[in-house]
Amino acid sequence: MADTMTPKVEKTEAEWREQLTPTQFKILREHGTERAFSGPYWDTFEKGVYHCAACDAPLFVSDTKFDAGCGWPSFFQAVSPTAVRELRDSSHGMIRTEIRCASCDGHLGHVFPDGPPPTGLRYCMNGHAMVMQAE
Repeated sequence: MADTMTPKVEKTEAEWREQLTPTQFKILREHGTERAFSGPYWDTFEKGVYHCAACDAPLFVSDTKFDAGCGWPSFFQAVSPTAVRELRDSSHGMIRTEIRCASCDGHLGHVFPDGPPPTGLRYCMNGHAMVMQAE
């Protein structure tokens, strides 16, 4: 896919609440998480593109998805370097790297340095934060 910048999406809290399901709002706007093995896509391996559930920006391609055994959809790279942004997360007594949608700033999950080649990364995403569009 082309490395294109997606325009910034800004909405009020009320607009996000109206658009998103309660679970999507909790994850994307309040930095929540779904329980392992409970959300969509953790065991899905259909061909397609995973988009942000809030703004429809493309995030991950199915060719980069792998079974990490962690109970969340896992990818070894984003669709482009500008699709997601990284932030330092020191919540819950840990230091992690949070991943957000670069377009709407929605919380997607975290990235860890224990993934497969070629990147060695594991983007551990909340399934409810994404919508998969099959090829």
